[in-house]
Amino acid sequence: MIASRPPETDAARRPLWRQLYVQVLVAIVAGALVGHFWPGIGVALKPLGDAFIKIVKMLIAPVIFLTIATGIGRMRNLGTVGSVAAKAFAYFLLVSTFALVWGLVVANLVRPGAGMAIDPATLDAGAVSDYAAKSHELTLTGFLLDIVPETFAGALTGGNILQVLFVAIPFGIALALIGHRATPVLTVLEVLTDIFFKLVSIFMRAAPIGAFGAFAFTIGQYGIGSVLNLIGLVATFYATSLGFVAVVLGGIALAAGFSIFRLIAYLKEELLLVLGTSSSEAALPSLIDKMERAGVDETVVGIVVPTGYSFNLDGTNIYMSLASLFIAQALGIELSWGEQLLLLGVAMLSSKGAAGVTGAGFITLAATLSVVPSVPVAGMALILGVDRFMSECRALTNFIGNAVATIVVGRWQNALDRDRLHDALAGTALPPIDHTHGGTAS
Repeated sequence: MIASRPPETDAARRPLWRQLYVQVLVAIVAGALVGHFWPGIGVALKPLGDAFIKIVKMLIAPVIFLTIATGIGRMRNLGTVGSVAAKAFAYFLLVSTFALVWGLVVANLVRPGAGMAIDPATLDAGAVSDYAAKSHELTLTGFLLDIVPETFAGALTGGNILQVLFVAIPFGIALALIGHRATPVLTVLEVLTDIFFKLVSIFMRAAPIGAFGAFAFTIGQYGIGSVLNLIGLVATFYATSLGFVAVVLGGIALAAGFSIFRLIAYLKEELLLVLGTSSSEAALPSLIDKMERAGVDETVVGIVVPTGYSFNLDGTNIYMSLASLFIAQALGIELSWGEQLLLLGVAMLSSKGAAGVTGAGFITLAATLSVVPSVPVAGMALILGVDRFMSECRALTNFIGNAVATIVVGRWQNALDRDRLHDALAGTALPPIDHTHGGTAS
């Protein structure tokens, strides 16, 4: 029997300074201090954050491919795959839409941009021209064609999660259809799965260095003062996202039989990593690991987590509706309810087309604003300076939303070990996952 990923049995007994989440937290604070007092050094530390994110992205494609292929390959009832996918997309559509409406309602009630009275003629259209240009590439046809990789191997090297899904799901189905003759291949893939998760655990030890470099750059490049200039928008966005997590996701979690706050505590290391790097992808392999440890079937995890990273962007959706109305209010433009609903509908589609695009939140906002002629895309220049600070909140909300979605879909699918989930969220040490037999090691 293969004893894969080591258990967290001694995590609680480690000294506090050896806990990864403590190291990342200290690194974030240190990075903020360096960026503030020595901005030149902070900017120069950017490669540390970039290198760590590149290392994690290097592992994402094989981890997703192996998790999905082995999970489906062991199945004898392939209808389960379609069932999981259908339930996942139903959840994504419902909750993502509600996130857009949530942001729209808050923007209308709080009106963070009201009273700024910005003259549109004074806006620097050149500052956002690159984002606007990229937004025109987010067509539905282009999005669908981009899912199909040029080669099978290209799907694993191109950095597009949807391309990995495109080859991993049929590959797993083929393994299942071949049956007993595919057992040697399946065994090799299961061993590779354990190897890659061990690689993840090794590279995650460098997370404090990556978080330090990324946060030092953010503060050094943009400065804390840039936040103060638009503190109303930033504060409103953080408060809106926090309310969405506590009320909406918290309510969903409560209905599913678990506490959103215990889940956040369970994922504290990953959340601090996301905060430090401004990238939810940096913690994707760890999220897959943590969800399996928490009792969600690995097939459900393998399908829901990667697709959620493309289709379940709660934080990004809140940002788009809130930022769109902020820009309109700052320019003194009153949007009718019809125009606001049009923005909502386009944002729902464009957020999917931006999957895998660097700076997706800002690019998607450009694509969304382009359909409402009364709000100039150049208005995005108003928030360009603080977008980086809001990206952390987008990433955190997206990450928590995908964790909740994975557990909920697992429960709907009757593929959730509730006792194991309870133990995980209570902080109880859990045995390792045994990929060979699809259960825990004994």
